[in-house]
Amino acid sequence: MDANVTIDKSIRVSGGDLIKTSTIEFDFRDIHYIAIRNNGSFELGRSFSKDSLIFTDKLSNSGFKRTINDVLVKVSDSMIPRYSASVNSVHYFSVLPYGLNDAAVNKSYLNDVNIKGNTYHKIKVIFNEECGGEDYEDIFFYFVNKDTFKVDYLSYSYAENHGIGLRFREAYNERFVNGIRFVDYNNYKPKEKSESLENLEILFENNGLELLSKIQLKNVKVN
Repeated sequence: MDANVTIDKSIRVSGGDLIKTSTIEFDFRDIHYIAIRNNGSFELGRSFSKDSLIFTDKLSNSGFKRTINDVLVKVSDSMIPRYSASVNSVHYFSVLPYGLNDAAVNKSYLNDVNIKGNTYHKIKVIFNEECGGEDYEDIFFYFVNKDTFKVDYLSYSYAENHGIGLRFREAYNERFVNGIRFVDYNNYKPKEKSESLENLEILFENNGLELLSKIQLKNVKVN
């Protein structure tokens, strides 16, 4: 099976073509997010309050901007990549697998695996350093249901202060809003630190993971 063909089908069944020209809003952990996309042009935003001030961050084709109470403020060069990555990552996960055909993405088909009685195409995703973002060294595995072509699970590794962190996500609460698929996730980590990314789905099946958090998108709106 070809990784590109698998991901193309998964993007289609999840409403990918609709995402290209959409405005999507949702709340995540007391922060309001809005994404405006128009065939390659984009503006990804978030708004939150802190110390009685309203912060608004916007990441677009022209770069990153922050306003406080609607007044544009200067952000230090060292913080722009961090804020940009923080905004982008939430929007990125909100519409998966949309985005997996970006130029910086490299996909490879590994094998078929069984999880909870269903068969999945296991797809590995890595990123080019150029245009791959601040976290380009992260490695992802996507588990695409062989029957529905929906991403029901994903796992990934990322750099953290004391080495490599591992996560496994289980999709739940699937709903379609104006034709676009949204899910929430149970977010797991291995019980033992010595585990590897390659076998997290096996640990999931054998109670080797512990629930770390729930990732929930609330008040989803699509225009």
